[in-house]
Amino acid sequence: MTTLSTHVLDAAEGRPAAGLDVVLTAGDGTFLAAATTDADGRVAWSADLDPGSHTLTFATGEWFGAADRTTFFPVVTLPVALDGDHAHVALLLSPFSYTAYRGS
Repeated sequence: MTTLSTHVLDAAEGRPAAGLDVVLTAGDGTFLAAATTDADGRVAWSADLDPGSHTLTFATGEWFGAADRTTFFPVVTLPVALDGDHAHVALLLSPFSYTAYRGS
């Protein structure tokens, strides 16, 4: 079993992306959980997850829209392969680009 967390930063504004909705699904598309980033732009899922494919879907269009900002990417979808250890997914977000990486 493994655990998963994410941290989203608004790279254009230089601050955490607080209030961003994130959905976690299994590799077959089965809904597992939904959460909203906290004031520090973080979500940690407490459930143990099976190793294998999972997907994080970030509702970036709604989040930018709520701040009266436009974006080229209305949704960011990140498939990840969990390997049994804790996985941390960092997302650096701006209106017209994003970068993701496995953090610690």
